[in-house]
Amino acid sequence: MTLILGLESSCDETAAALVTSDRAILAHRVAGQEAEHRPYGGVVPEIAARAHVDRLAPLVEQVLADAGVALSDVDAIAATAGPGLIGGVMVGLVTGKALAHAAGKPLVAVNHLEGHALSPRLVEPDLRFPYLLLLVSGGHCQLLLVEGVGAYRRLATTIDDAAGEAFDKTAKLLGLGYPGGPAVEHIAAEGDPRAVALPRPLVGSAEPHFSFAGLKSAVARAAASGAHATPDLAASFQAAVVDCLVDRSRIALAACPQATAFVVAGGVAANGAIRTALTALAGEFGKPFVAPPLWLCTDNGAMIAWAGAERFAAGFTDPLDTAARPRWPLDPAAEAVRGAGVKA
Repeated sequence: MTLILGLESSCDETAAALVTSDRAILAHRVAGQEAEHRPYGGVVPEIAARAHVDRLAPLVEQVLADAGVALSDVDAIAATAGPGLIGGVMVGLVTGKALAHAAGKPLVAVNHLEGHALSPRLVEPDLRFPYLLLLVSGGHCQLLLVEGVGAYRRLATTIDDAAGEAFDKTAKLLGLGYPGGPAVEHIAAEGDPRAVALPRPLVGSAEPHFSFAGLKSAVARAAASGAHATPDLAASFQAAVVDCLVDRSRIALAACPQATAFVVAGGVAANGAIRTALTALAGEFGKPFVAPPLWLCTDNGAMIAWAGAERFAAGFTDPLDTAARPRWPLDPAAEAVRGAGVKA
């Protein structure tokens, strides 16, 4: 059994965790930054980076104390090396390098997206490769065939905005505050999802990819019209996102009969309406549906520690001069798609 310390700082959550290779979470702590970013309606990169500097070292001390272990007891240090807000990524990676150097331990540089991709295996020991993954978060919306640790085949990506980004922008348009995803879901429960006619970009198209920019623009026009109650508009927006995710995922499921399960991960996977719809879709294809618990969907240190444990077991370690990366696709060989740009 190996013990991995995981560090996460790619966006606005500062997190540290201790996880063993046999799936025991010995300790995990997350320090959020909602109060700092709420006045701006979104994450301010400089503020986020400074908060990580202040909070990460104390969090590491706390998780070690919580677990009753010393740094010398850890077998490897796993730290997010990208993708993400480069200032925050650098804070976590440099901290990981310093700890690894000081303790004489190996460094495992983790792709934040691989942390999400492997997180269901932390809580589902029977989840086997290959599985179909819908990775849906604030910055990414992709369908991937997860063939193994470090082996990903991208089937679809967003050609513009990610679903989580659309949730955040919709929350801002509707004056719901930050963070946007939970705020939209909460008020949508009070609304009629059929009240506002909103587009479902690419639904019904043979193209496998996602698009949410048009939906976001339609919400902006509907909100500006003043003709709709906020709960109805939130519910209609959420229903449109659900329809888009289900339609695109259906294409991927049909193309991957070898998949052992249909898995969803990432911050948007915490949305109850999305989980319900995707559970039903998996049933249509006779596949088990797997989603991490809600706390493991949002950014956290446990998923980075677990990805580090999986990579360490596979023989992957990284030198101390490993660079932080603002962009880091899981499938570098994937064909570029129209409009995808840096989100591909």
